[in-house]
Amino acid sequence: MIEVIKAGDRHFSDFGWLKTYWLFSFSNYYDPYNIQFGALRVFNDDVVEPGTGFPTHPHEEMEIITIVLEGEMTHKDSMGNKSVIKGGDVQRMSAGTGITHSEFNLADTPVHFYQIWIYPDKRGLKPTYDQKTFDASEWKNRLFPVASGQNKPSAVTFYADATIYRCDLDKGITVPFELTLGRRIFIYLTKGIISANEKMLSEKEQARIDIEEPLVLKAEEPSEFIMIDLPSCKGWGYNAEILRGKKK
Repeated sequence: MIEVIKAGDRHFSDFGWLKTYWLFSFSNYYDPYNIQFGALRVFNDDVVEPGTGFPTHPHEEMEIITIVLEGEMTHKDSMGNKSVIKGGDVQRMSAGTGITHSEFNLADTPVHFYQIWIYPDKRGLKPTYDQKTFDASEWKNRLFPVASGQNKPSAVTFYADATIYRCDLDKGITVPFELTLGRRIFIYLTKGIISANEKMLSEKEQARIDIEEPLVLKAEEPSEFIMIDLPSCKGWGYNAEILRGKKK
């Protein structure tokens, strides 16, 4: 199944300093039918105005990945990290047992970024941090892993069985992805028009995909998108021990 979610169905909030589209339930937006997709819990499309930002706040038990498209954010956290995240950069915080951090746009122009939260495979991890700078040529006409827990050597590392890809396709270019059996695929189209196994997506639309066949992505016009390969999590619920039951 390939479910396409229209751009107009995203939840939009305008706080003045922050303009944001929340693709899943977040903060004061709650939809019991839109909590997560597999292990993907949050995908926010954010624009923060100059001289503003997120004051110090806590996180725990989550892999938090920030992908900056344009502009820059200044990050500071309780682990002692202080860094500037710019266009092309990817940052990862493994919140683990608990961290606090702040993010401010100290530049003169707005910053546009995606923030992605994925549940970790293990709880109780020590908080850690990673950040890398990439060149846009690396995801030109191919799926390029920018963050991963699947031992992708080029990528920022995190602690979940998932991979986040960036891709920038010229019109007519096709890229295949064969590892779909037992997996979930999430796509968010930054710009352009693509087909996913002939299912059409336009700018700012999402695809939430459960299929057991190779996925073929084709650019119907010049297109950029994020693709996330995730564990299905279809078995979340009772474990094998509970299902054996017990007599009283």
